[in-house]
Amino acid sequence: MRAWMWYLVGGLPVVLAAPLLPVFERQLVYALGGAVAITVIVRRLRTRRVERRRAWWIMVAAMGCALTANLCWAADLGLGGAGGDLPLVDGIYFAMYPLIGAAMLGQPAVHRYGSALAGFTEAGVALCTAVVVTWAALYDPFVRDRPAHSISLSIALFPALDLVILAAAVRMVVAAGALRATHLLLLGGAACLFTSDILYFVSACGGGAWAGSGVTSVGWAATYLFLGASVLHPSAALPLAPARLPSATWGTVLVAVVVLIGPAATAWSLLRELHEPSLDVSDVVVPLVPTAVTALLLVIRLGHAGRVERRRALDLQDALRQQSQMQALLRHHALHDALTGLPNRRLLDDRLTELLAVGGRGGLILFDLDGFKDVNDRFGHPTGDALLVEVARRLEALLSPGDTLARLGGDEFALLCPGVGEAQLLQRGERLLAALRRPVGLNGTELFVSGTAGARGFSAGYSATIVLADADVALYAAKAAGKDRVVGFDEQLRDRQLRRSQTAQRLRAALAADELAVHYQPIVALDGDRTVGFEALVRWCPPGAAPIGPDRFIPAAEASGLIVALGDWVLNRACRDAAPWHAATGAGLSVNVSPRQLAEPDFVARVHAALAASGLPGRALTLEITEGVLVGAGTQAEQTIAHLAALRAIGVKVAIDDFGTGYSSLAYLRDLPIDILKIDRSFLPHSRDDLAGQTALVRAIMDLARSLGLVTVAEGVETEEHCDLLRELGCDRAQGYLLGHPVPADAVLEPVA
Repeated sequence: MRAWMWYLVGGLPVVLAAPLLPVFERQLVYALGGAVAITVIVRRLRTRRVERRRAWWIMVAAMGCALTANLCWAADLGLGGAGGDLPLVDGIYFAMYPLIGAAMLGQPAVHRYGSALAGFTEAGVALCTAVVVTWAALYDPFVRDRPAHSISLSIALFPALDLVILAAAVRMVVAAGALRATHLLLLGGAACLFTSDILYFVSACGGGAWAGSGVTSVGWAATYLFLGASVLHPSAALPLAPARLPSATWGTVLVAVVVLIGPAATAWSLLRELHEPSLDVSDVVVPLVPTAVTALLLVIRLGHAGRVERRRALDLQDALRQQSQMQALLRHHALHDALTGLPNRRLLDDRLTELLAVGGRGGLILFDLDGFKDVNDRFGHPTGDALLVEVARRLEALLSPGDTLARLGGDEFALLCPGVGEAQLLQRGERLLAALRRPVGLNGTELFVSGTAGARGFSAGYSATIVLADADVALYAAKAAGKDRVVGFDEQLRDRQLRRSQTAQRLRAALAADELAVHYQPIVALDGDRTVGFEALVRWCPPGAAPIGPDRFIPAAEASGLIVALGDWVLNRACRDAAPWHAATGAGLSVNVSPRQLAEPDFVARVHAALAASGLPGRALTLEITEGVLVGAGTQAEQTIAHLAALRAIGVKVAIDDFGTGYSSLAYLRDLPIDILKIDRSFLPHSRDDLAGQTALVRAIMDLARSLGLVTVAEGVETEEHCDLLRELGCDRAQGYLLGHPVPADAVLEPVA
């Protein structure tokens, strides 16, 4: 049971026992009620959160007046006095009434429409009506018409003071919007006080006792009980929510009631006085003046009600407008990219689906920025975001009517071109890439970016899912072809992707089933024809099926990410195979490393683990990388250099494989931690017709390598003429079918140190 309920239940026996007590003890009960009310209110204010604390402190002051007056009356009775002839004490007691009214006026009020004076017109109408009713029912019959039973001023003030609390209660009911339990408890206390005072007034006018009857004592004691419980209820701590103002509010109901009661009471009073011989001015003025004031207040309230309705209508219109704007904003955010303001993937899908649904034809271009990650790494994400915004603005300038340029996420964009053919679609793609190649100035830095695009034309009968998937296949093909280009989709691309995906799935299973093997091709020193090492080459020989060439499964592994696991497996197997022959002959081992492996943060640790597990020393291992791993800058290139430098510190050598076929740069050879330069087989002459030109290229590479102190290895040596030419040019080492085919580990024979 909650505290406020305990308070009511615990105080109820005292209230019911009050009529049974003598007058002295009854005054002590009233004093006790005031003291307990003060205690619970003060304790609640000090220990809990309560709304409108000032109003409750005013209630404490009201209960203090009641406590003081009742103690004084009890003391007077205890000393043998009559208890009722204490004007100063009466004044203290009567101060309780305006204080209770002020506490009610201070309760939380909702002013959604109108001003802070809302509810005061209703209170004024109720007060005027109550004045008429009080005059007609109490003062006129019990005071003016019965001079023989004259009463004291203090007794006559009781009904008038109750009107103050009545007006405050009406205003509290109207202003609260929705009544809560704390309001109902306050109204219960006011009702008990009002009822007891009226009964006491009637009893005193008829010659009743000063202390009142048993019923009045119950009401006065219950007043303190209700007022104390009102602050204990949890709703006293809750702020009021904005009022919804239903069609019939408390104010409307109260005004309707008092409009009927006020004139009726006035008419009844006047009719009664017409039959009395003592009709005077007060009999007419007292009822009519409040009635006239009521009429004036009704006019004011009607005017206020009109303003409220207009305000309500304006607020409703404003709310509807704001809701419409919010819905439009939410729709825009749901369908557009927050950074660039371009349509997003959802809106692109919707427009593509709509176009296909009506049998439209056109084309879709998917493209992204080459090296965008490098921009983020070097200059930070704010610069990357600024670059994306500039790219979006630049590409928007190229749009034709009906086009949709969308950002799909990251640095990936799409262009939907209704009504274009295949050739025109590729031309649009070329214009986009040309616009991207122009330098972009940001924060005092000139950035050079390019793009790679895949294009897919479509007509009736296609689905949006297929068009997007095919354009993505074309984009992948453009990247595989070297980037900075646009590739149109054809069925062969889809077939190749399907085969690549199937190959990747089969390769994953083959790796788990140990279907792969490593073969080793000799690397021969041309000075003396000595075998100085072997290059590890992975082979896939499915049981009962033809071998699958590396040119098929290596690209599939690269595309699927399986190359990391495959590379680790090859490195560990090769180190384990090479350890015995290196210990016996000193021949080294070369292992190819993919860019994806070098991108792994723990790559150095993996190489260390492979060497430690096999017992192969670091000086016996050479890692072959392609020039592609070094394209770009930023954290990825820095990580690659750091990996290679850390491995060279333990003796591992680094070779550039297929030199001259990728992004060749003298800066790489000068700055990177490399030891060996492998010349691609394409530089060796294939016939006497290209002997002179190819010889010049090989000689230039040899001279460059010697100037940098690098060892040279020629790949693809297949004829004696190749060997003679390489010896003449001063090449250090060679490998090829002439010098030895790749063989299994157990077939590696007599390596020469």
